[in-house]
Amino acid sequence: MRAVDFYFDFISPYAYIASTQIDALAARHGRRVAWRPVLIGVTIMKIMGIKPLIDTPLKADYLRHDGPRMAKIYGVPYRHHGLTGINSVAASRAFLWLKESNAALAHRFAHRIFARLWVEGRDITPAADVVAEAVALGADGEALTEALASPQLKQALALEVDHAIANGVFGVPYFIADGEPIWGGDRLWMLDHWLVHGSWDGAGAMMLNRR
Repeated sequence: MRAVDFYFDFISPYAYIASTQIDALAARHGRRVAWRPVLIGVTIMKIMGIKPLIDTPLKADYLRHDGPRMAKIYGVPYRHHGLTGINSVAASRAFLWLKESNAALAHRFAHRIFARLWVEGRDITPAADVVAEAVALGADGEALTEALASPQLKQALALEVDHAIANGVFGVPYFIADGEPIWGGDRLWMLDHWLVHGSWDGAGAMMLNRR
């Protein structure tokens, strides 16, 4: 079964919204989803040299309006948390560690972390909180805590970020299907069209007919 690569960062509201849709969308077309964490602090700030949306004047105000609007469009719960200084490093490393031995558990963990931040409004930065979420799903907390501090897991996440950059990923959510890159939660319809037709023929008409 061919995969759709789904690049995400837990700190992105748009990645959260896409995470609630991508599996069902891909399944409708007989595809599986390869969930791939990326750190947008690296791709946006270090590689592209620009500020995150939430730290950019005018764009930040738009984000606070658009996040809840997009959530309503897709019918999913959403809460703009208003937290500052959050990062997804520990959560992303934990995801990779879980995925190594139990992909289904890693998948449930990803949904839990997204919900913790974007539904419950709780921080995902502390490693202890990340481990607690994993333990609640049945993971070995002691082993995960030890792994989070290991150079091997740090390197694993670094390699994932390098992989994303090598494939042109600059923001999230970002999808690659059959080599075709699609960026943005508002372009899930484009991914849907591609998975049906494998081309962009008729895509304009499909977009207009969505009105």
